[in-house]
Amino acid sequence: MSTTAPTPDEVVTNAFLREVDLKPFGFDGTLALITLDNGMDHNRPNTLGIKSLLSIQTAITQAEASSANAIAIIGKPFIFAAGADLSGISFVSDRSQALAFGKLGHDVFRKLGEGSKPTFAFINGLALGGGLEIGLHCNYRTLATTAFTALPEVFLGLLPGWGGATLLPKLIGPEKAVQVIILNALNNNTMMRAKDALSLGVVDAIFEPADFLEKSVGFVAEVLSEKRVIKRTDFSVDTQAWERANAIGVAAMQKKYGSAEIAAPIKALQLIDDARTNSRSEGFDAEDRELTELTMSDPLRASLYAFNLIQKKSKKVEGAPKPALARKVTKVGVVGAGLMASQLALIMLRNLKVPVVITDLDQERIDKGLAHIRAELAKLVEKRRMSSETAARLSTLVSGSLDKSGFADASFVIEAIFEELSLKQELFLELEKILAPECVLATNTSSLSVTKMSESLAHPERVIGFHFFNPVAIMPLLEIARTPSTDDETTATAVAIGKELKKTMVIVKDSPAFVVNRLLTRFMGEITDAVDEGTPPLIADGAMAPLGLPMSSFALLGLVGPGVALHVAETLHHNLGDRYRISPTMQSFVREGVRTFYIKNEDGTQVVNPEAEKLLVQGSISSTAEQVRVRALTALAQEARMMLDEGVVSTPQEIDICMLMGSGWPLHLGGILPYLDREGISEAATGKRFHAAGVASLPN
Repeated sequence: MSTTAPTPDEVVTNAFLREVDLKPFGFDGTLALITLDNGMDHNRPNTLGIKSLLSIQTAITQAEASSANAIAIIGKPFIFAAGADLSGISFVSDRSQALAFGKLGHDVFRKLGEGSKPTFAFINGLALGGGLEIGLHCNYRTLATTAFTALPEVFLGLLPGWGGATLLPKLIGPEKAVQVIILNALNNNTMMRAKDALSLGVVDAIFEPADFLEKSVGFVAEVLSEKRVIKRTDFSVDTQAWERANAIGVAAMQKKYGSAEIAAPIKALQLIDDARTNSRSEGFDAEDRELTELTMSDPLRASLYAFNLIQKKSKKVEGAPKPALARKVTKVGVVGAGLMASQLALIMLRNLKVPVVITDLDQERIDKGLAHIRAELAKLVEKRRMSSETAARLSTLVSGSLDKSGFADASFVIEAIFEELSLKQELFLELEKILAPECVLATNTSSLSVTKMSESLAHPERVIGFHFFNPVAIMPLLEIARTPSTDDETTATAVAIGKELKKTMVIVKDSPAFVVNRLLTRFMGEITDAVDEGTPPLIADGAMAPLGLPMSSFALLGLVGPGVALHVAETLHHNLGDRYRISPTMQSFVREGVRTFYIKNEDGTQVVNPEAEKLLVQGSISSTAEQVRVRALTALAQEARMMLDEGVVSTPQEIDICMLMGSGWPLHLGGILPYLDREGISEAATGKRFHAAGVASLPN
């Protein structure tokens, strides 16, 4: 193995060794304590590249050769280790490099579990992936109560390949291992809190951070003096537990990806299953093989591209004015008290912590909206995500009024009324007579022209699109739509609010349906058109299943509602032309009040809604699933190219982030545009790629 790191600029995590006297803790001996520290502040966590692994190997070797009775390893303040340095993967060009890196990690870490001295991991802060695997190789583990831990590899298209997939099932049992390695990863990369890690058996003790090191050293003394005995369970004998674990993992993959076969969770589940009979060496060799296969695959490159893009865009908003131009927001007004408006009021209330006033057509609607907001606050208290004192204080900050004059001293007002342009224009004219000239006037429209809403106003410069996705609290994307008149102060204020709301923002040109809804409507329209032409609905709707999208086109239709989908399609048809066709089937659904294409049987299985099926308006031309898939992807490529040419956004990356964060485009596919590039759809549909060759794929 070459000692040259795959990445040319590895930030080395050095391992520093010192000896700790255990006599004050009740044991006549010493502890060899290894500290991991990359010399950076806590914003740059310890990571594990080749040079870092070699430094750890040297420290462990020295500790083994010392007179110490035991070895412990700890991180720098707030951080244990955040796993492998993945920045080097793009530089890995052949299998031998990938295999050697995996083997090096195993060779270093197994010294902690197979040496002559008992070993302890003092997990004093964040421990992810390879960081947690260091702890799994040790004989014992303590954890700070404030620390978060996880094995997120499957989320990124990898697997716990430095011992995690083999050691964790042996330590805590297969069912719990599937929870940590697969279910948590597929559930938006859920991390374990300290109490969760303790209850699962991942760690042996948890201590408060103030005296964490002292208590952990005391734990070592108790173990060495046999005052504390940690018993381990042999899980290999419970055949049914391994069968249940496999079934749980398969069900989780089906729920997440449908019929699509995604390599990372499949391989991870197999390694967990094999851990029952594999020796440590056999398991580690299998991890090396599978990790190499994944490392040399496009899905991993795609996942890392998407993950890095998400991290970058969550910190920086392309085209945002200087933050200093933002005005302070001291009061928020929300026009509307329905479900969407109530969600907007709640997120503003929770994050801005300023007075929020909602208004609607009658008191009954207002009361219902206020009741919803306060009920959601109560749920947060019940789930221990908010203190009762905070909920009570926030409840006093939200109010409702039939009189819009309550907005007179507001700094930011957002409307969420019915999607009808004339109604929004009338509302804005009414509000302009009430609001202070510098108050930002925002619309949550999903498809209408923000410019037309503001064209008759005296102050069109303070109008901006502020498009959230449903459910507001969960969906991370916020599309901020500037009109030709919107000034920098308004935009800067909108961006500042978006940051307070913890949203990933993309500034878009005011254009029909902005980015996500424009692409989704075009995509869904191709599926519906295929059905209208005569393709069996289940074939057309299942055409995209191999991609592992969050839900099918018709399932998404049930979520947003045929009425909303038809309205957006009609708006885009009017503004962009016949490529956005109006489906007679969708018109029938709306006319007859049929909301969903699928319903569930009593046993929970999904079937076609008979009421929807009888409303299908079909021709005689039937397409195959492959034909429908290529057709839909081609339409996406064409529309994305037009959006870039029109300047809706300035870069392909912004389209990628919108679809990743606003539509749930799967991480393992990377951005939508790199996927279209890899499949050859981009060049076939538009004559050129969106990204340079090698983006989100293996180097050429």
